[in-house]
Amino acid sequence: MGQKVHPTGFRLGIVKPWQAKWFEEKNFAALLAEDVAVRKTIFDRHQNAGVSQVEIERSASQVTVTIHTARPGIIIGRSGTNVEELRQVLEQQTGKRVRINIQEVRQPELNAVLVARNVADQLEKRVAFRRAMKQAVQRAMERGAKGVRVAVAGRLGGSEMSRREQERRGRVPLHTLRADIDFGRATAVTTYGVIGVKVWIYKGDILPERRRQPEPAVQATSNGQVEAPLNGDEGLEGSPAGPAAAESPETPDDQPVEASTES
Repeated sequence: MGQKVHPTGFRLGIVKPWQAKWFEEKNFAALLAEDVAVRKTIFDRHQNAGVSQVEIERSASQVTVTIHTARPGIIIGRSGTNVEELRQVLEQQTGKRVRINIQEVRQPELNAVLVARNVADQLEKRVAFRRAMKQAVQRAMERGAKGVRVAVAGRLGGSEMSRREQERRGRVPLHTLRADIDFGRATAVTTYGVIGVKVWIYKGDILPERRRQPEPAVQATSNGQVEAPLNGDEGLEGSPAGPAAAESPETPDDQPVEASTES
């Protein structure tokens, strides 16, 4: 059987960053459970705010929480009342000073978590699953995605036997490490049962930056002529002492060539 690997976890440290930016040797388990509780609190309190990701950064006495959302106004609230309430709840939960940063998701159609949540909401409203999948794929491709794949599984359409259906457009290279693939999943709770939604969005390759070689300094003589640098590049192609000069060395004019004849 083929094994499935999480696309984000597969690329951590290569093209994807970690969502938790802290390190602890002794208290790791407690802080990890605290991170899970913080994320659960944020997602439960703001289910309709389009929260796609929560980044947590820790210092000695402060926890910095960055919330990526498609609707920042819902989280901030009128005059910042909602975000202040959330900060107080998180401070009681963690026992540390909490700082909240809110970052807007500019293109929710290209965010896999938000696309999966949108499809799941439509399934809960009894929209045809094929129509919901095709609309999600079409919107993502119109926004500039290079490939989209949407899969739903469960009692689709209220059928007695559960099955898995998917809609795919473009290419989604899951085995390419430099490929920027966003993955998200959501759950639709319907009257017939639970339907799972998974979304893969391929946005292109992230190429490593090429290291530029320092250009050699060019020296100018007193008469305005430019001299080639003498830094070991004499053997390079195009330099005064290139391959042609190495193959056929010139003979000085004051030393004539002696021809040896054998009798």
